[in-house]
Amino acid sequence: MTEVATNGAAKDFGAAKPLVDADPWLEPFVPAINYRHSVYDKWLKDIQQSEGGLDKFSQGYKTMGFQVANDGTITYREWAPAAHAAYLIGDFNGWNRESHSMQKSPYGVFEITLPPKDGQPAIPHNSKVKISLITPMGRVERLPAWITRVVQDLSVSPAYEAIFWNPPQKYKFKNPRPKKPKAVKVYEAHVGISSPEPKVATYKEFTANVLPRIKELGYNTVQMMAVMEHAYYASFGYQITSFFCASSRYGTPEELMELIDTAHGMGLTVLLDVVHSHASKNVEDGLNMFDGTDACYFHSGPKGSHELWDSRLFNYGSHEVLRFLLSNLRFWMDEYMFDGFRFDGVTSMMYTHHGIGTGFSSGYHEYFGPQVDIEAVVYLMLANELLHSLYPDTCITIAEDVSGMPALCRPVSEGGVGFDYRLMMAVPDMWIKLLKEKQDDEWDFANICFTLTNRRHGEKSITYCESHDQALVGDKTIAFWLMDKEMYTNMSDLTERTPIIDRGLSLHKMIRLLTHALGGEGYLNFEGNEFGHPEWLDFPRAGNNSSFQHARRQFNLIDDKLLRYKYLYNFDAAMNNLESKYQWLSAPQAYISLKNEQDKVVVFERAGLLFIFNFHWTNSYTDYRVGVEVPGEYEIVLSSDDKEFGGHGRVDKSVHAFTDPLGWNGRSNHLQAYLPTRTALIFAKVG
Repeated sequence: MTEVATNGAAKDFGAAKPLVDADPWLEPFVPAINYRHSVYDKWLKDIQQSEGGLDKFSQGYKTMGFQVANDGTITYREWAPAAHAAYLIGDFNGWNRESHSMQKSPYGVFEITLPPKDGQPAIPHNSKVKISLITPMGRVERLPAWITRVVQDLSVSPAYEAIFWNPPQKYKFKNPRPKKPKAVKVYEAHVGISSPEPKVATYKEFTANVLPRIKELGYNTVQMMAVMEHAYYASFGYQITSFFCASSRYGTPEELMELIDTAHGMGLTVLLDVVHSHASKNVEDGLNMFDGTDACYFHSGPKGSHELWDSRLFNYGSHEVLRFLLSNLRFWMDEYMFDGFRFDGVTSMMYTHHGIGTGFSSGYHEYFGPQVDIEAVVYLMLANELLHSLYPDTCITIAEDVSGMPALCRPVSEGGVGFDYRLMMAVPDMWIKLLKEKQDDEWDFANICFTLTNRRHGEKSITYCESHDQALVGDKTIAFWLMDKEMYTNMSDLTERTPIIDRGLSLHKMIRLLTHALGGEGYLNFEGNEFGHPEWLDFPRAGNNSSFQHARRQFNLIDDKLLRYKYLYNFDAAMNNLESKYQWLSAPQAYISLKNEQDKVVVFERAGLLFIFNFHWTNSYTDYRVGVEVPGEYEIVLSSDDKEFGGHGRVDKSVHAFTDPLGWNGRSNHLQAYLPTRTALIFAKVG
């Protein structure tokens, strides 16, 4: 744990030593790294002594909330420390607010046991329940915090009602979890919008109609958005009210289980978009003011409120809050068989300023010091340690972090935070900025390549051109930036192929392939963007007269063989499936041999493949010389100009290229290739 400094004195780097070995620039911040690790170690020790370890501690969902024994006995427990008294009420007792009093423990946990009646649980399956609390602000009624089913009747009220969910037949999973892929190719999906029809689609419809497409497209991971129950549909799932509930607007818990089970049968990993960064301010059907105070699960006062999101912020330094959040992760893993999580809002969690009004310059001083929320960072360390120790072969965790915090994706044992991947959020911003502000001849390929490869060594990243953020109303998708209104008039093969459509089809494919191959160690696409979905995403709300017109994905456009959307879909599938064969995402970072600003040509090698991009809008090049390290015979394994991808078919893929031992652009050999305008080619060595 020590090494000798140049002056002969010993340096003790402690837990941070592996990080400093990998990145000496971290040395000045060793005390901060070691301090957060000491807080983490203290939590582990406390949890071991008081709870018997992280494993048992994270199984709170088996003791809190409603528990049903084999003989039908029901036990209900709820943490509400500021409440003086509590009563269980519901359909089962005619909503009598005095008949079922609960006992309070010294730790603020209320409990009641209901013996079975005539051999059956005293509370019938699918009946309504609440907890009635006597608090400092008087009597309040709340939905149980650990409830696993809530429903909403918008014709009566927007507020949810809690349901005692105890179906006589439990769902039995048929398929085991797949092992985690070497590199994730993520299909980011929202069940509710997964239909061409203007409605809220269901788990069953997603299982039948969308999962087969995801498999066909070559993605190996499905990221489920907006599953945790949220009162406001238009929040895209980011104002959670009930953390243990799968959204009832799409169907039953068992139907979500069937969706995940079916995906596993296809070899697909399924991740949940988990929102532990904040919670809805709803009082009637959320956690806010649960025990009559503004604390309980959250920080009290201004520290407990997110001013930009208008939501509540968890107190990650609370023993019972940690039980709630860690058990929430365990619940989704064990009860629903999810394979991991994309953690939303990690930047907001890790800094006391929540990223508001803060531009990160990548200066290391920004990642350590008083602006870091140590309690939140330690919670993330505990969560990652829990998940990776219990599910080492299957679990994947992804951090949505815009700050670039060092060691975010290094193991906790090395002093890191423990995530498997971080999202490369600068990449989609770059593409949108280019398409919005620059003409084709102004594209700076040195900067493009830098942005795509600017990631921390030894920490895996997921790159993407656009996610749900770029699809939402107020922004435009890449397809819309490229083709805009002509998508409504010129996307049929029976119409003129205008210069705008031709450019749009070409660049849509090239931007995706360049990002996929040159970017990180994983790739992500948002549902519908793979085929250039022609419209933005806008959920029904007051501002659009509650319209579903833009809260859907028009998969029917792919199936219409007269439309050009099929070409983009075909290319996306070809690109992903080719990666499955050559596995460039899990290969070392690419070697870029050429970024020619005049010719608009980019050349690089990765995973034994040679990638060539000609972004020039008018110039095609015959016998263009490109460097390549490994000599031999090369064949074209992918051409974006193929007619099946909406190209012009100008590249003869039967013609092989042979290397010449004359070095070129820093490579030992070179070959010559025909590069049509706005075309991407991938060469692979024969044999």
